[in-house]
Amino acid sequence: MASEKPIVAVTCTAPVNIAVIKYWGKRDEELILPINSSLSVTLHQDQLKTTTTAAISKDFAEDRIWLNGQEEDVGQPRLQACLREIRRLARKRRSSGDEDPLPLSVSYKVHVASVNNFPTAAGLASSAAGYACLAYALARVYGVESDLSEVARRGSGSACRSLHGGFVEWQMGERADGKDSVARQVAPELHWPELRVLILVVSAEKKLMGSTVGMQTSVETSPLLRFRAKAVVPARMAEMTRCIKERDFQGFGQLTMKDSNQFHATCLDTFPPISYLSDTSRRIIHLVHCFNAHHGQTKARVAYTFDAGPNAVIFTLDNTVAEFVAAVRHSFPPKSNGDKFLKGLPVRPAPLSDELKAALGMDPTPGGVKYIIATQVGPGPQILDDPHAHLLGPDGLPKPAV
Repeated sequence: MASEKPIVAVTCTAPVNIAVIKYWGKRDEELILPINSSLSVTLHQDQLKTTTTAAISKDFAEDRIWLNGQEEDVGQPRLQACLREIRRLARKRRSSGDEDPLPLSVSYKVHVASVNNFPTAAGLASSAAGYACLAYALARVYGVESDLSEVARRGSGSACRSLHGGFVEWQMGERADGKDSVARQVAPELHWPELRVLILVVSAEKKLMGSTVGMQTSVETSPLLRFRAKAVVPARMAEMTRCIKERDFQGFGQLTMKDSNQFHATCLDTFPPISYLSDTSRRIIHLVHCFNAHHGQTKARVAYTFDAGPNAVIFTLDNTVAEFVAAVRHSFPPKSNGDKFLKGLPVRPAPLSDELKAALGMDPTPGGVKYIIATQVGPGPQILDDPHAHLLGPDGLPKPAV
């Protein structure tokens, strides 16, 4: 094996996804099988992404992982589940006689470095992007080409949706082994070019109760959650798919808000109750409804959704973005660094009419929204061909921060 490289590294990026029909609750904790299907929008990686380098070498003594510059416990059960599944698939491919593009043993240890360009564990789907990126990078470095839904799902359920761009359905499946619980693209990222996404960051702090514990408690104690999964979600999945395919924003927006509200209602129906929303979150909800009412929209011109955290994700169309950003800036004026309040895609300044200011119906809350990230629908995971993009050096250790 003299021709073998001392280290083989692959660097990938993967996107955040935001569910518009929510996943909350598992029927199998080990395989990460959901109690209902879900549907999400993949956000553009120009604004939010995870970057991961995976490297394998015969010289590595053990598996190691670094997240945002800090070494983490590689023995975490979900991380180990991903590694085991990838190595199983690699062994399966080799035993099937398929040509192995890399002359490397699946027994080689792996070093992984991963960074997010957005707050981690603050309800911005960092685990989804992180595990999707991990699965994608590990698959490339070990020469696995099969569907990666199960690998990503074993790390974080919603991660399987980040394996695709555009609009993505995670089918709950029926099989006990989870082989039919997979993510599939409903529509590609260029399907709805006018759709825009605004992330209103209320807090970048780690949430008090993680999603895993919250879900488990809800499954055990919330009758509303069980009713939702069985009687509500199937019809909503079909309707949301229709709205996306027909680019029906009013239907899409109304259903997005209703499903977000119902998800948080199941959290309150959990015992003890869980509350991921803050006072500022509720003020944002009020702002959206006042904005829509002012424009005479019986359904939606702007729509909100909240995952397991206080930060709002706003969907709207490009011709409404500027006015709504102005409404947010009026209602939650930045305390300082006003020029840093808006990040991501450029948004032109827009005047706010006195009528709309009056319609918003609340006193401004300075600093309530820390900043806004403007983005749009984006593609799935990408491979970075530039060796300089690797987060690990030739020795398999993280490169020093620049």
